[in-house]
Amino acid sequence: MKQINRPLWRWLVVIVAIGFGALTIKSGGAVLFGTGEARQAAGHYVGFVLWFNFLAGFAYIAAGVGLWFEMKWAQVLAVVIAVLTLLVFAAFGLHILQGGAYEMRTVVAMSLRSAVWLVIATAANTPPKQAK
Repeated sequence: MKQINRPLWRWLVVIVAIGFGALTIKSGGAVLFGTGEARQAAGHYVGFVLWFNFLAGFAYIAAGVGLWFEMKWAQVLAVVIAVLTLLVFAAFGLHILQGGAYEMRTVVAMSLRSAVWLVIATAANTPPKQAK
């Protein structure tokens, strides 16, 4: 069996992607499919943002697993996740500008998601340094 030495950054990226995905599915699923209490606790959630984040959680996990196994498609998926997150964040911004109800924690969460996936996409697509 071939021994693969992974750099620390890859471990961190994979752990963040998979962990973030699991937490996203859990929290989004609780609001989407849980009791009225979960929905009420969520406050003024925005449906399209909630659905996007919930479904994206599965893509986060897939990307994390793919990055662990150094699959090229996972690098592409990380970029797609980052771009789509930014587009949904922009649409959310338009929702706010049009006077739509929202929670400030959604602004914070989308800012965090955008930053995390921009970092992951950049890290995943940065070529390894060649040994001298």
